[in-house]
Amino acid sequence: MKKLLTVICTFLTVFLACPVGVWAAGNSEKTAAVPLWLCIPFAGLLLCVAVMPLVKGEWWESHQPIVVAFWIILMIIPFAVVYGAGKTAETVLECVINDYLTFIILLFGLFCVSGNITVEGDFAGSPRVNVGLLALGTLLSSCIGTTGASMLMVRPVIKMNSWRKRKGHIMIFFIFMVSNMGGCLTPIGDPPLLMGFMRGVPFFWSLHLFPVLIFNMVILLFVFYHLDMRSYKRDIADGRKPDISKPGTEFKIEGLHNIIFLVMIVVGVILSGMLPGMPAFQDAAGNVKGIHIFGEVTLSYPSIIEIILILAAAFLSFKTTDKKIRVRNHFTWGAIQEVAVLFIGIFITMQPALMLLKAVGPNLGITEPYQMFWATGALSSFLDNTPTYLVFLTTAGTLGFTNGIATTLGTVPVKLLSAISCGAVFMGANTYIGNAPNFMVKTLSDENGINMPSFFGYMGWSICFLVPVFIIDMLVFFL
Repeated sequence: MKKLLTVICTFLTVFLACPVGVWAAGNSEKTAAVPLWLCIPFAGLLLCVAVMPLVKGEWWESHQPIVVAFWIILMIIPFAVVYGAGKTAETVLECVINDYLTFIILLFGLFCVSGNITVEGDFAGSPRVNVGLLALGTLLSSCIGTTGASMLMVRPVIKMNSWRKRKGHIMIFFIFMVSNMGGCLTPIGDPPLLMGFMRGVPFFWSLHLFPVLIFNMVILLFVFYHLDMRSYKRDIADGRKPDISKPGTEFKIEGLHNIIFLVMIVVGVILSGMLPGMPAFQDAAGNVKGIHIFGEVTLSYPSIIEIILILAAAFLSFKTTDKKIRVRNHFTWGAIQEVAVLFIGIFITMQPALMLLKAVGPNLGITEPYQMFWATGALSSFLDNTPTYLVFLTTAGTLGFTNGIATTLGTVPVKLLSAISCGAVFMGANTYIGNAPNFMVKTLSDENGINMPSFFGYMGWSICFLVPVFIIDMLVFFL
């Protein structure tokens, strides 16, 4: 009982009062150089993303670039006052060149290629069909990444449920499972695991997380089935019926050759993780070779290779696919444009928060697996999950363990590494901004007339359905 109370207190402290802990740690001499108030633009931008669609929806849709630029400038100017123009330019360029550029090009490539694949057939969006689609998409996420699986599966799911009125919950659980949890089994699945692979975690180690994934899939699909059945019966009672002529007799996929281009993109991602460790891509000092941009900012050759492969895949996909397929998919550029605008603001304005997190991470006193699970997850819900994962992986590597997974950052016990990995991958589902596919799925759903919840409304769903699952995960796997 005493241990359970300790666990609950830790959860509440990390999940609800994390900023207080950061503030306390930030008062130490080591972190005095990272003023907490520099995080205000990041908080302001997140507040706009959450509130503006509710109070000024049309204005927000047409003025997003201006609002994002305002918060970026509001972060850059004070940052330059504190750290100087040179440090500021280097920080922003490092973020844009080595984080945002590869991030948005990967999303762009997957968005283009998946938009050229269409699924046609007599399947209608019933609870059983939807459970099958979610299960398939979740398992597919570890093969082609959460973004790839989301972009490949979202249109068929929307199309098969187009006859229904009550379908927002379908896309919410789609985000929970396909856009997040499913990416936990391989480094291809989610960028944090790719960063772990680049630092010595074996490529197939994350298959150890399969029991956790299956456990969560069973719980969430059970809950989803009953929610969907209730909504399905209400739609039927309202006189809505799927437009099918020969139920279950026809099923076809057009644009299937685009799987080749999806594989090209996956190969590009894998190479970006493997090539930096090869001697041919390193200089005499062991640094990764690349094109020098400014200061210590360099666009590495492995990143350039990844970018070329992804853009080539997107170009070839468009050149070899009939335009009629994109028309049937209702393909537009709105989703990728919105993500590109919002996330450049998020990436730049969150830099002070990441600097603060890197500084205080080792001083937070978080050493147990369940603590790592909640700390990594809570911060990954609002910050980029890749640097958050690296902060806590680095912290775990410095704790002096001698048994576990040997990484370049130190030896990390299997249970501790599992907790960090699951926290980073799973809890990106807690908010729309926790993982890039979340926002893209929301935008595509909105474009297709699905009534998606607001930022805080979505968080209400995640608190009601995800947080209890995470508490069970903690009790079963991480104590």
